[in-house]
Amino acid sequence: MQDILQAIKGRRSIRTYTKDIPPDNLINAVIEAGRWAPSGLNNQPWRFVIIRDTAKISAIAGFTKYFATVRSAPVLIVVFLDAERSYNRDKDLQAIGACIQNMLLAIGSLGLGACWLGEILNKRLQVSKYIGVPDTFELMAVLSIGYPKSKKPQASRIAASKLIHKTL
Repeated sequence: MQDILQAIKGRRSIRTYTKDIPPDNLINAVIEAGRWAPSGLNNQPWRFVIIRDTAKISAIAGFTKYFATVRSAPVLIVVFLDAERSYNRDKDLQAIGACIQNMLLAIGSLGLGACWLGEILNKRLQVSKYIGVPDTFELMAVLSIGYPKSKKPQASRIAASKLIHKTL
């Protein structure tokens, strides 16, 4: 139990990366972690597009105000919800969140860093069109991934006692 709590507490959003390119086996391990997330009726509504091409990464960066984070990354994993696999939108959105969290924890355990980019959803249709995915795919997030350029930033959290509304 302690190992998983350490992984959870140690996870940070990394926004700058070295130029070193993570090998396929590490990116495949990240996808593997994501695909094992729980989903309602085991429908596994997630789909991924892996982007390594620097020109395409640069173009994707143009769709978000966090362009520097995207442009710094040697790899992007674009996460979609496939409407053809969907049976309950609320449950599927929760499943996508679990999928992304699994991926982020795997990324940290592999010595990589990542940032979960959500602001890019403001341009979800443009991003989807640029990438060329089916109309049934809805953009959920972009993960920028690479080897961290600097140390992990410090983080803080609200005390658990302030988050618990009541115990019955």
